[in-house]
Amino acid sequence: MSKYHSIVNPLRRTFRLHTVRLAVALLAGLGSAQLSSGQVLAQNLPTLGDTSREDLSPLAERKLGEQIMSVVRRDPDYMDDAPVSEYLNRLGNKMLETRPDARGEASYNFEFFAVRDPVLNAFAFPGGFIGFHSGLILAAQSESELASVMGHEIGHVAQRHIARALSNQKNDAFIPLAALALAVLAARSSPDAAMALATGGQGLAIQKQLNFGRDAEREADRVGFQILRDSGFDPNGMVSFFGRLQNSTRNYTDNLPPYLRSHPLTSERIADIQSRLVDERYRQHADSIEFLLTKARVRVLQDSTVQGLMDATTFFDNQARTGKLEDQITAKYGQAFIAYKRLDFAKARSLLEQSRKQLEQSTAYRGLLGYSNMYADLSIDILIGDKQTDAAVKEAEKAMRDLPLSRGVALQYAEALLADKKEEKAGVFLRDQIVMYRQEPQLYNLLAKVYDAQGKQAAQHLALAEAYGIQGNLAAALQQLDIARREKDAQYFELAQIDAREREWKEKHKEQLAEEKKRR
Repeated sequence: MSKYHSIVNPLRRTFRLHTVRLAVALLAGLGSAQLSSGQVLAQNLPTLGDTSREDLSPLAERKLGEQIMSVVRRDPDYMDDAPVSEYLNRLGNKMLETRPDARGEASYNFEFFAVRDPVLNAFAFPGGFIGFHSGLILAAQSESELASVMGHEIGHVAQRHIARALSNQKNDAFIPLAALALAVLAARSSPDAAMALATGGQGLAIQKQLNFGRDAEREADRVGFQILRDSGFDPNGMVSFFGRLQNSTRNYTDNLPPYLRSHPLTSERIADIQSRLVDERYRQHADSIEFLLTKARVRVLQDSTVQGLMDATTFFDNQARTGKLEDQITAKYGQAFIAYKRLDFAKARSLLEQSRKQLEQSTAYRGLLGYSNMYADLSIDILIGDKQTDAAVKEAEKAMRDLPLSRGVALQYAEALLADKKEEKAGVFLRDQIVMYRQEPQLYNLLAKVYDAQGKQAAQHLALAEAYGIQGNLAAALQQLDIARREKDAQYFELAQIDAREREWKEKHKEQLAEEKKRR
């Protein structure tokens, strides 16, 4: 993936989806840094500079990334699916174990996520946030191919390419910022016009960064190759995926001369990686069942419209006919997920059980069922949807014992308790969870449902305010505080908490508005 793809493509996406503030937030720091003198990096990597001396500190970079993600998470195409997110983060953390410097001085707390988009792309935001298009996940024909993209994007973050890109555009900052100011206004009536204004304004600044972009891509490729190899994956996965990427983008990329590209020709990158494979011993990496099931979930989640589910059904029907056991397992799982989406819970339960039994019969995957939140998540959802709430609670309790680190299962347990009218138990559980995970808005949203069921209106709106505050939507958070204050059941402690939060958030909201005004 190119630096251009890593930064600009997500901006194009956000304008299309009317989230123009994402682009503004991303480029707001352009004038805040200055590129320092370089040092030669190890293993003949391009000389891009000292990773520890940019004026844009790792802390500021992380803050910028969190501001961007607060908008991304509210976008309807953000794939808020716990099993998919947990798989991506497990895979990413496995790769990061071989690259301790990625968590070193910069102190990145990586987060991997997915968005609905059929285009083959992945991107990195400042501070360690790495996103994958659903189209890329589905296009990966092996786990090593997906891991190769992940390693490449980790390389961008670990080498601080984004911070350096922002630093290197210091003298051109007025160009994209002026264009984005116009784009914010244009987006109210025409998102297409907004995108044209924004990309036009960025053109000059991006043109001046082309050489840097090519070196950054080569470095990310090579760092990614090292991570891929050291993590036990097949390095050939990088070559095979680059080849697929080349074919998918041939119509508009390889026709450009190298000196006009923001990244090396894909053919050049393939040749570079192939030269590194000469001295590598061949290693085979078997795809995990989690990778195969993740692809099945993403195929359904990418398009849950009537037509989308019909297309997914056709795909899984064809997959089931191949005769391979792993295809049978994933096809039945995908069909079960589709039946759940169609509210046919009896069929969904039957198909999921068939997939379970086939998994237990598999010599390659036997014994892994108890460690897969893919099955637990879908099973609990089916039981809740089918009003079998007591069974859902028991299933969730078992899943929590088997998967104590799964945040998705913990949230499902609370949902099952709520569905089973066990509000008091759900409230105790959620408050305990909040002590440990204060930055999870889902916990506060579920707690708000508990308070609503108990008739505690002030507490309900206060919990909703906390959820909005974590997500960065301070205007909505302040509105919820105002509603909570006016509720008749508001107690002294709650009123004191409302006053404290209101002072804190009003000050932050004032700072946000001042920053937005300055950017315009």
